[in-house]
Amino acid sequence: MNTFDMQSEIKELNLTYLMLAQHMIREDKYTAAYRLGINQQSSDILANLTASQVLKLAGANVLLCRMRCDDRFILGLLTSHGKEGVMSQSHAAILLAGQAAETLA
Repeated sequence: MNTFDMQSEIKELNLTYLMLAQHMIREDKYTAAYRLGINQQSSDILANLTASQVLKLAGANVLLCRMRCDDRFILGLLTSHGKEGVMSQSHAAILLAGQAAETLA
């Protein structure tokens, strides 16, 4: 994959993420903030972006979303299979909920 293709993929992912985030926030602001790992102020900003602003923001050359489970333990819990998989995923959700919300800076 060349640089142009990668930048194009990043922009497409950003647009998809922003559209999903706005939809989630408009449906249930508090649950969306929890699932997205953002604070209420950031969710308000995202919810109020115009289509033009979403497109401009999506055009950034950096990913706007990030991998929240960058901890080996949490990744292990999320990828567990079998009976313990449900409990492991619940445990991972609890640990992720305890992480500080990110802000749009």
